[in-house]
Amino acid sequence: MTSPHSATPPSVAIVGGGPAGLMAAEVLSQAGINVDLYDAMPSVGRKFLLAGVGGMNITHSEPYPAFLSRYAERAPFIAPLLRSFGPDTLRDWIQQLGIETFAGSSGRVFPTDMKAAPLLRAWLKRLRDAGVVIHTRHRWLGWNADGTLRMANAEGEQTLKPDAVLLALGGASWARLGSDGAWLPLLEEQGITITALQPSNCGFEVTGWSELLRSKFAGAPLKNIAVGLQSQTPRMGECVVTETGVEGSLIYALSAKIREQINQQGFSTVEIDLLPGKNIGNIQSALAKPRGSRSMSKHLHSQLGIDGVKAALLRELAPTEVFADPLLLSKSLKALPLTLIKPRPIDEAISTAGGVPFEALTAELMLKHLPGVFCAGEMLDWEAPTGGYLLTACFSSGRAAGLGMVSWLKHL
Repeated sequence: MTSPHSATPPSVAIVGGGPAGLMAAEVLSQAGINVDLYDAMPSVGRKFLLAGVGGMNITHSEPYPAFLSRYAERAPFIAPLLRSFGPDTLRDWIQQLGIETFAGSSGRVFPTDMKAAPLLRAWLKRLRDAGVVIHTRHRWLGWNADGTLRMANAEGEQTLKPDAVLLALGGASWARLGSDGAWLPLLEEQGITITALQPSNCGFEVTGWSELLRSKFAGAPLKNIAVGLQSQTPRMGECVVTETGVEGSLIYALSAKIREQINQQGFSTVEIDLLPGKNIGNIQSALAKPRGSRSMSKHLHSQLGIDGVKAALLRELAPTEVFADPLLLSKSLKALPLTLIKPRPIDEAISTAGGVPFEALTAELMLKHLPGVFCAGEMLDWEAPTGGYLLTACFSSGRAAGLGMVSWLKHL
């Protein structure tokens, strides 16, 4: 990195135009620093906009201790970022852009219009008014031997020599939106040890559904159920049966634990409670009622409302002999075991785990082995469930990196 001339404001290059990079650009421009932001895509914020399809869940309103716990073993590293820019501060910041927010019944926080595009437009206007220059269709290629940045665009390759650099390049999910993980070898070439990227908030595969289940029920939602790992309290919600397995909010919430079990033992078994509103005693009493000439399928439907995809899944996963024993059938309805063997491909995942370890960074998110190079956003080694936690940590890490860059530049 070069030292800025005393009479000239320092300049920085931000690589990556998602929430983390844009937030850092705001902090830096407010400090009077010249900011050039580069993104490989034709426009910035593409994954952010995709997250807003169906409702822009920006953060969560639950109490802070519960909020922080969503980052699991990485919570100690995320905590300082959230203390500076947490859920409430994020909502205030959005309001300053002229957009109101509200908390839904689940505690998830949304803009009142439920859309991401108006927020992004207002934000980009603020950044451009502050002098941030955005360069699209620019792909970072790493460093030259002299430490300068290599950047490719339609006109060829150019060399950049900023005073500091922020890398905010995302993970490796949804490559078509720009997060393709191409930065991994570029950092590894510089001696940075990267934790392998893995899918997070993702679907999982089974060994293979029957043709009947796959043809009739792929895409069907499993509503009003609970899912949990064996010996753990199940979560209420819903998921979806897919051609290869299961996906959806309930599965995403458990994805980190499911993935780690698969990593350790080659499979993970979850238990599905098809009737979370009833206990085994209630179910046994209903099943004990005379069914006459009715089939067990019709008996389950009339007494317990088990039909459609729930009935098909029960037939798929429960041994035949279970249906002749009311107690065993009751237990299956409350804890139907489903064995998952692998996550879906990383490019289908909502987010990724792994990346640049916090241990490789200073408290200001600067790489210890590359002074003047900072990292933020999803390319850091952390993960969280959906529900606004992902975006909040991206915003807060971008702000922390921006502040770290301001401080570092002052001391050059």
